[in-house]
Amino acid sequence: MIQTKRLLKVSMIWISIVYVICFAGVALFPGIREGFMLSALHMRPQMSINVLTLGTFMSGLIIWNFIMLVAVWLFATLYNAIKE
Repeated sequence: MIQTKRLLKVSMIWISIVYVICFAGVALFPGIREGFMLSALHMRPQMSINVLTLGTFMSGLIIWNFIMLVAVWLFATLYNAIKE
């Protein structure tokens, strides 16, 4: 059986590492923003305004951790509820 608390902790650490790497990549190489937005968000945003701040970093980190927690909790709940 899946250990839900352990799975949530591991997932939170994993998504935090991925988020920090992505945020740093965009901060260090601003040119990749347009390519990412075009392929991941399917849009062409106006690139003249820099929105990379500590506030956007922290809010994104919190939002994506919350989304991940809900997704992994649902997965673990369904996995534990469905018998073979």
